[in-house]
Order: sequence, then C-alpha cells, then structure tokens
Amino acid sequence: MEDLVGPRLYSCCNCRNHVSLHDDIISKAFQGRNGRAFLFSHAMNISVGPKEDRHLMTGLHTVADIYCGDCREVLGWKYERAYEASQKYKEGKFIFEKAKIVKENCVESNVVN
Repeated sequence: MEDLVGPRLYSCCNCRNHVSLHDDIISKAFQGRNGRAFLFSHAMNISVGPKEDRHLMTGLHTVADIYCGDCREVLGWKYERAYEASQKYKEGKFIFEKAKIVKENCVESNVVN
C-alpha cells in the first residue's frame, strides 16, 4: 500500500468546508481585520457579499466580503477594484484571514500491486 498526499487545502475554521488550495497563495504578507491574512488567486465554496468602497492600508479599494458557502462565516474579502495603479494586481483576488481558515492535507490511499 502506498500513501499519496493530495492537494493541500485551506478550509473554513468553523465547518471545515474547503475554500482554497495552498498552491493559489500569492502572498502571506497581508493584514486582515483580526491579524495576518493571505492573498489567494482563487477561492471555492464561498459566497460574495455586496460591493463597497473601503479605505485599506494600501488605499481606496472596492471590496466585497466573502463568506463560507456552508456556514456563512465571514472569511475575508474579494478585491473588486483598486483605484491606485500599483494595487491593480489585487483585482479579482481573495483575502482570507489566517484566523478564519485552517490548513489541511488531503491523504489518499492507493493500492499498488
């Protein structure tokens, strides 16, 4: 028997719903409402709230809160628009607050004869 390690996932801290892949992390150097946060290129099993303009540490952005698709826990936000040219790379990306997600390794068993 051989164990294969599958994708490393991040899940909602509340209900363990899978919300993103470790390989989708762009940066771990972000600040959320409650401490450190990670910038991800993709998210899954989430819902996106209404857009609003917020003054963040890097200037004015249009953002929308993101919620766990299962338990509705607020996990972070999605950057919809950046007003400063140097911040445009964030558009369409997702912030997950470190305190709101947990890292999991999916392990699959594969029988080899």
